[in-house]
Amino acid sequence: MSKAQDPFYIVKEEIQESIDKLQSSFHQLERILPDTREQVHLTKELLANCESIEWQVVELNKTIDVAARDPSWYGIDNRELESRRRWTITTRTQVGDVKKSVVARKENGNSESAMCRELMKLPISHKSDRSYQDSAEDNDDFIVSESDRQMLLINGSRQQDEELDELSASVEIIRGVGLTIHKELLAQCRINI
Repeated sequence: MSKAQDPFYIVKEEIQESIDKLQSSFHQLERILPDTREQVHLTKELLANCESIEWQVVELNKTIDVAARDPSWYGIDNRELESRRRWTITTRTQVGDVKKSVVARKENGNSESAMCRELMKLPISHKSDRSYQDSAEDNDDFIVSESDRQMLLINGSRQQDEELDELSASVEIIRGVGLTIHKELLAQCRINI
């Protein structure tokens, strides 16, 4: 199977587009003054996008695990599996670093050193920053987090509805083709008799 047909590469490309948009929004956040409505809105959007991308990468990683059980069945080798795993690990790290920088900026105001580290792709030191889980103690942050999560679920549900509508339309077309073939076969049988 060529890379153009391989579902992994199709999903990888979609995720990469999301990461490119995430990076663009992240750079836009740098130029916004802290404690403004625009900054709050963009921060929420960035965190929601990070969650979405992280979920997509986790799901993609599950497909890699399935393919690893019988690589020959999927027409891939161990080198390709390892390449795919490296890509998902790198992507998760990249998105995690953006998320940490956004959270740090949110908690500490304009944290230029965290932004610079992200831009330079240096690992963020493991200082005694409040973790994302610890920040849930603050009711406002918890409510925002839950609201963002619900929006992701709603958006995912809408996407599923759209995909089901498309699938339904395709099934209807196939049904029509099947009925046409059936009528043609009946007509041919009558001619042959």
